[in-house]
Amino acid sequence: MSSKASSPSDSPRPSEFVRIEAAALNELALRLDTAMLAPFTQAVDHLLQAAANQTRVIVTGIGKSGIIARKIAATFRSTGTPAHFLHAAEAIHGDLGMLAPGGIVIALSYSGETEELLRLLPTLKRLNTTLIAISGCATSTLAQASNIFLDAGVSVEACTLNLAPTASTTVMLALGDALALEVSRLRQWTPEDFADLHPGGRIGRRLARVRELMHTGDALPQVGESTPMPQVIYEMSRKKLGMTTVLKDGHLAGMISDGDLRRLLERDGSHALEHTAAEILNSHPHTIAGSALASSALAIMEDKKITSLIVVAPDGRVEGVVHLHDLWTLQLT
Repeated sequence: MSSKASSPSDSPRPSEFVRIEAAALNELALRLDTAMLAPFTQAVDHLLQAAANQTRVIVTGIGKSGIIARKIAATFRSTGTPAHFLHAAEAIHGDLGMLAPGGIVIALSYSGETEELLRLLPTLKRLNTTLIAISGCATSTLAQASNIFLDAGVSVEACTLNLAPTASTTVMLALGDALALEVSRLRQWTPEDFADLHPGGRIGRRLARVRELMHTGDALPQVGESTPMPQVIYEMSRKKLGMTTVLKDGHLAGMISDGDLRRLLERDGSHALEHTAAEILNSHPHTIAGSALASSALAIMEDKKITSLIVVAPDGRVEGVVHLHDLWTLQLT
C-alpha cells in the first residue's frame, strides 16, 4: 500500500512560521497596553528596587523555557541589573544556595506545571522571595503560587503540529527583554554605563572611553609657555602627534599644531624660530573629557576637521591627548 505524500504546495511557506510568531508578539504587545500593564508595572517596581539594592535576581526554567531564561538573565546583566540563571533541575541538588532571602525569582514555564519548578515553591515561600511567573496558563499551579503573573500565552505555536515551543518561547523572550529594558530605562542607564559592562568585542570598541586610548605620561607632547620654537618643534617631532600642548602649572594654556607652524613660517619666514610657545599658541583648542566615549571624540574630530583632542580634567589639568589614528583602529563607523 502506498501512502500519498504531501506536495510542496500543501506545506506552509517558511514565511508563515515567522508570521505566526510575529502575530503572537503583537498579541503580547496588546496585552501589555491593557490587561497586563498593571502586573508588568508591579514586576518592574520590584526589579527596580532589587537593582537599587544590588539584590540578586534569579531567572529559572527548564528545557526550552530554561534556554530562554538563561538569555533573559543575560539581558538583565547586560543592562545593569544583577541577575543569574538557575537551572531548575540543578536547584534541588545544591544550587538552591544561589537564592537569598527576600530576593526575586522569575520562573518560566509555559504550562505552569513543570515538576522541577513546582518542587521549588516551598523553598521560595520559606525564603520570602517575590515570585514572578511567566507562563501561558493563569490557572496553573505556578501562576497561582506567584506574587505576580505575566501572561505569555499564544493562540497557536508556529510548529505545524502545534507542539514544539516556538511562538510561546519567542513571547517569553520578548517579555523578559521588556522587563529588563524597562528597568534599564527607568534607571536612566546611559551608553557610558553600558560601556563599563562591555569592554570586549565590537560593542566594546564602539563604547571605549577616551581615557583608554589617550596618550599620557612621556607620550604626551607638552611644552611651557616660555619654550622657544626650536624646542617646540623638537617636542612635536619626537611625540609624532602633529601637535603639542602648552601647559602652565599643569593646566592647559593652549595648543600648537602643525598647521600653526606652517602659518607661522608663511608669515615670519626665517624669523619664525625667534618666537616662544606663548606667542603663537591657540588659546582655545578643542578639548574632551576622559570619560567621554571614543565615538564622541571621533564625531568631534570629523565635524571640526581636526586630528587630535586634548583630554582635560574638570579642574583644567591636562590628562592626555587622543589622536584620530587611535580611533580609526577601533573601526567605530
